[in-house]
Amino acid sequence: MALLRSGFIALSKNRTLRSFMERSRMGGKLSSRFVAGMTIEDAVRACQSVNGQGMAVTLDALGESVGDDAAAHRAADVYHSLLDVIAAGKLNANVSVKLTQMGLEVNHGLAENIALELAKHAAALGNFVRIDMEDSSLTQVTLDIVRRIHAQPGLRGAIGIVIQSYLYRSEADIQQLLADGIRVRLCKGAYKEPPEVAFPRKADVDANYVKLSKILLDSAVYHGLATHDEKMIAAAKAHVRERGIARDHYEFQMLYGVRRDLQRELVREGHGMRVYVPFGSEWYPYFMRRLAERPANVFFLAKNLIRN
Repeated sequence: MALLRSGFIALSKNRTLRSFMERSRMGGKLSSRFVAGMTIEDAVRACQSVNGQGMAVTLDALGESVGDDAAAHRAADVYHSLLDVIAAGKLNANVSVKLTQMGLEVNHGLAENIALELAKHAAALGNFVRIDMEDSSLTQVTLDIVRRIHAQPGLRGAIGIVIQSYLYRSEADIQQLLADGIRVRLCKGAYKEPPEVAFPRKADVDANYVKLSKILLDSAVYHGLATHDEKMIAAAKAHVRERGIARDHYEFQMLYGVRRDLQRELVREGHGMRVYVPFGSEWYPYFMRRLAERPANVFFLAKNLIRN
């Protein structure tokens, strides 16, 4: 499984295959399980459907690693439109943003200014922007930008971040974020990282996820636990019961198209559930990382292709 995961992560960076897949009918068919569509209208329809099942949504306009200021601003415009559409449609949704899509690799100041304007827009609408975490080379700069924006007048609570349990540094990062009152989405991590910075063994990643989830649940800040792993969910639910933590103090988060049965089960049990709904034509890297995270998805997709 580790070899399969590494293979899919390597393929996620293959520009030739990406270009072919994002333009082909077969690629569109494959991606439809995990990607809501190509347009904002597609994303809104998916959001309405998920909301109708008693679940919140975070919308992600797919894309990363833009190469110039103009591309970064075009990506930002999509998110500003999303925030307005969410407000106009009274959707139960927020947005998730990658800083490389906002120009982080072009200029740190460019990405920070764009993220700041998005946070201001979200705050004015009573909404929230989540900054996604990317590979470990960008962890510190992402944390620094989020902390500075969160400290701006009127923006406390308008911006949050993602922390990955496979990184050794994550517990210390969480303690600092909690001191600042910043909301965290905890996930395991979907990038290939060296053993110098990340736990190489899945058992250690899992153990750290459980440890960090308990720290978050015990805090005074509202957080999201992003996992499809039933063992991680069971550990969180047990901790909630033991500590008498209110159900409106946290939420579980899962990906669009993954473990829909478990999503519905958690809602029936009275837990908060938010579904991460991605859309857009630049879906290939995201799609390949989903296959890397959960190899069972490969067999699911193959079965459905054969069936169809």
